[in-house]
Amino acid sequence: MKSGVVYTETVVHAAPEQFVADAPYQLAIVSLEEGGRLTVRVDGDRVAIGDRVDFTEDRNGIPFFRKA
Repeated sequence: MKSGVVYTETVVHAAPEQFVADAPYQLAIVSLEEGGRLTVRVDGDRVAIGDRVDFTEDRNGIPFFRKA
């Protein structure tokens, strides 16, 4: 399972057309334990910089993570 730490985050209120129904939603850049960084959607509770997160699922090529 992929896991890591939130490097930075933001909440999207004005979403692109294909994600308007999801707004507002949180995006984060996660520093992965195995190295590298990944831009992800946050599933569940809001996360903050420094929070540990775990991969939950991939939806149409978009990785979703949630607070560990």
